[in-house]
Amino acid sequence: MFVALRFDADADMADVWGDALLAAGAYCVDWSDPNAETSEETALYGEPGVALRHAWPLNRLTALFADGTDATRMVADASSGVGQPFPAWSVFTIPDQDWVRATQAQFGPIAVGARMWVVPSWSAPIDLAAINLVLDPGLAFGTGCHPTTRLCLQWLEACLSQGESMLDYGCGSGILAVAAARLGAGTVVGTDVDLQALLASRQNALRNGVNATFVTPGAMPKGAKYAVVVANILANPLRLLAPALEQRVDDGGRILLSGVLVGQAAEVAEAYARWFRIAVWKEEDGWVALAGERLVDHAVGTQGLY
Repeated sequence: MFVALRFDADADMADVWGDALLAAGAYCVDWSDPNAETSEETALYGEPGVALRHAWPLNRLTALFADGTDATRMVADASSGVGQPFPAWSVFTIPDQDWVRATQAQFGPIAVGARMWVVPSWSAPIDLAAINLVLDPGLAFGTGCHPTTRLCLQWLEACLSQGESMLDYGCGSGILAVAAARLGAGTVVGTDVDLQALLASRQNALRNGVNATFVTPGAMPKGAKYAVVVANILANPLRLLAPALEQRVDDGGRILLSGVLVGQAAEVAEAYARWFRIAVWKEEDGWVALAGERLVDHAVGTQGLY
């Protein structure tokens, strides 16, 4: 059993109160948007090169303490440490449980395409005839839950041809590389600057019985080009990486960019229009995937954008 203390704090005080509660003995403090799942919800994204807001205008903090903790005493200690009255608060208990099983219960098979599923290792496939990607949630991004990943998987399912080579730039969990291999791609390479992501990707390739190589960007063969390059990152890195990614696309090849919000699509497309005829392929929940075909004469080509 745990004692949970919950209250709301403005952005400029959220970190201060969180630190004070940790100093008072809290096991952990969770931040969330009190307007989540409403029309007032505010999304926070941390893109390289873009100033990051670390808090919502109003933040809901939940601090966990050991069973039997006197919440009133914790509030008094935190208030004393900060030197201000504590915000209005409530307290409740959280029963102890098998957190591994509880976490697993949140993740079951996910349909990510017309004939493709992501299936955690503890679940049985729903459709044995489908392409079932065995993948567990972990530290690396990419489980099929997020629209950006689903858009990439759907594009691969609809557009990747048998035997085509594919580069997954920013591979995360390796889900896109694994999917491409299962769909019949030829040479499949994934790259990421995060060593944890490379480890997860290699494990997922082994788990799914596919042949794919995962390396850091610096370890990629110089001059290697691919029929398909996929990058599911975020808008600002995609813009900055345009010259580097373009160099990896073979003559007649294609590029797929995801991790882009609808309002960012035109700006990202413009960064690639020198080399590709590029447009929004599909939108889901405010996110888009941009698909491009290499231009023979490198003429500017942006079509079909919002």
